[in-house]
Amino acid sequence: MERENCSSLTKFILLGITNNPEKKMLLFATCLFIYLTSLLANLGMIILIRMNTQLHTPMYFFLSHLSLSDLGYSTAVGPKMLVDVFGKDKSIPFFGCALQFFIICVFIDAECLLLAVMAFDRYKAISNPLLYTANMNSSVCHCLMVGVYLTGLIDGLIHTVLAFRLCFCGSKEINHFFCDLPPLLLLSCSDIQVNELTLFTLFGFIELSTISGVLISYCYVILSVLKISSAEGRFKAFSTCTSHLTAVAIFQGTMLFMYFRPSSSYSLDHDKIFSLFYTLVIPMFNPLIYSLRNKDVINALVKLKTERWR
Repeated sequence: MERENCSSLTKFILLGITNNPEKKMLLFATCLFIYLTSLLANLGMIILIRMNTQLHTPMYFFLSHLSLSDLGYSTAVGPKMLVDVFGKDKSIPFFGCALQFFIICVFIDAECLLLAVMAFDRYKAISNPLLYTANMNSSVCHCLMVGVYLTGLIDGLIHTVLAFRLCFCGSKEINHFFCDLPPLLLLSCSDIQVNELTLFTLFGFIELSTISGVLISYCYVILSVLKISSAEGRFKAFSTCTSHLTAVAIFQGTMLFMYFRPSSSYSLDHDKIFSLFYTLVIPMFNPLIYSLRNKDVINALVKLKTERWR
């Protein structure tokens, strides 16, 4: 009977965030504004970096890929969630659910690794600015990005295969607004120990290695900054890192809270709010953090606007 139910499953039902009619309009308007802002900000950042030759540096090369990652996983979640707020049919095909989960895994992993790569880039820029362009040349940058996306693809594929080989012989209703691992595992009638162990091991290793990489890089950054004689020089050197540190603190803090806390503290209703934060709000924050605190980006925007009105 279990195997028969496994083979007959063709779709899941996403219950969404709320069924309260009074809250749905506010939820839809808020999420639509956040998603459209995120979409325009990240696309704008990518286009601006590609169009402006002054931004053709390793730092902005990595920043454009950070925007791509934000765009990737927010788009995998946002449109479907917005349609489901008022939609009668909240179903998602079995393979559509697997694809959504895979895309989210790939880009979340890529963002984790990319934040560590960007910390390494800041260390190279501050510790030895004269050799920065030689050390972080185009080949090195592209090799680092290949490693980032390849790791994300492999990790995402492993989690997706392990999750969707399970038997879902009970309810088809996922108590979430997208296909995430914890609510999927709750629906399974198979042994999920391998899935939990794999999540803890692989994603834990990625989190540990990236956070360690960021901390080690910034330890060297601090040592390099302290060697600068003038207070103005020290402030200018470290100010280039503040946007990145803000993005790391927000993203990694949310990831650690979501996936590395005692199982007794899990609450799917509460976790939906935190999931909404990291899938839609953080992708909106990142380009704003980097643009509002970055003179190069602001100058590029002003230049683009000036040229457009000529």
